[in-house]
Amino acid sequence: MSRKSASIKGFVMGMVLLVCIVTVFMLIRGAWFSPDEEAAAVVEEFYLYEQEGEFASSWELFHSTMKERFGKGHYIQDRAHVFMNHFGVETFDFVMSEPEKIEQWKMSKTGPAVKNVYKVLVTQTYKGTYGNFELAQEVFAVQEKDEWKIVWDYNQ
Repeated sequence: MSRKSASIKGFVMGMVLLVCIVTVFMLIRGAWFSPDEEAAAVVEEFYLYEQEGEFASSWELFHSTMKERFGKGHYIQDRAHVFMNHFGVETFDFVMSEPEKIEQWKMSKTGPAVKNVYKVLVTQTYKGTYGNFELAQEVFAVQEKDEWKIVWDYNQ
């Protein structure tokens, strides 16, 4: 066997091995990170940012329709003002339900229908100036350009 054919054979074997490794990785990733887990992860990330008062970072996780509803600067100021100043708290604790898949959902009565949505009930517990209280909100995770994003419910 010539040196050139051995080199080509080695290259082909290397490419086959690389394709196999990438395929196995993608299969494992799909098994470890199911859509419901990815949806729950973005909801958790959102509220971890909110918990730390990092409202600019939580705003970035909004779906584009939510970003249209709240300008970034307005959201950051309003969120801090209402939750931290009015309630007299510095942070909160939260728990999340398991994500529930919804085949089709609308953010509002006039909004477009979205498919493959996950609903997560988030309960925030505040300990503040006016005592302890909980705020429960259904939060929806939807895919936008292959990324999970946060949407709130505005149906009447």
